[in-house]
Amino acid sequence: MKQPQTVASAQYLSFFLAGEEYALAILQVREIIEYDTVTRVPGTPAWIGGVVNLRGSVLPVIDLAMKLGLPPCTITRRTCIVVVEVDHQGDRLVLGLLTDAVGQVLDFGPGDVEATPPFGTPVHIDYLIGMGRAGKKFVLLLDANRILDTREIALADDVQRISVESAEPAPAAAELSPPEPASEPTP
Repeated sequence: MKQPQTVASAQYLSFFLAGEEYALAILQVREIIEYDTVTRVPGTPAWIGGVVNLRGSVLPVIDLAMKLGLPPCTITRRTCIVVVEVDHQGDRLVLGLLTDAVGQVLDFGPGDVEATPPFGTPVHIDYLIGMGRAGKKFVLLLDANRILDTREIALADDVQRISVESAEPAPAAAELSPPEPASEPTP
């Protein structure tokens, strides 16, 4: 059985994927946005849903259910994108996690978090901090920094960079270098 991380009293944002409730530490969550058009980026893995325009910035969107090996999110009126910050080689990268619905903010103290059993969880136990006791049920506590490995975070960062570069406007005609004069044919 995997031991839970030592958890001081903390708040978690709960959300739903494939009928199960999960939660992320509220300190990893930047904001929650309503699902809007996600532009697919060709050549990316299926779990990278694409990108959205977040107040002029390109936000890579991860279909969290697919990344965790669950059926893909079904888009409904309750579908949300949870915007999180993850650590990547000393930098903070902002990603959107597609979820079926957002639940509530849960308070967990040190005695409310149990170790994750090595069996029976729908996701890989390395992605989990533990299981938070919420009344009679348990909520699986995810760590956004563990869900994507370094290579996958770099891929999401590349998607963001490529999307920004392809969205930059072409230079205006005045900014282009003047053409070289054609040489006159000699008689």
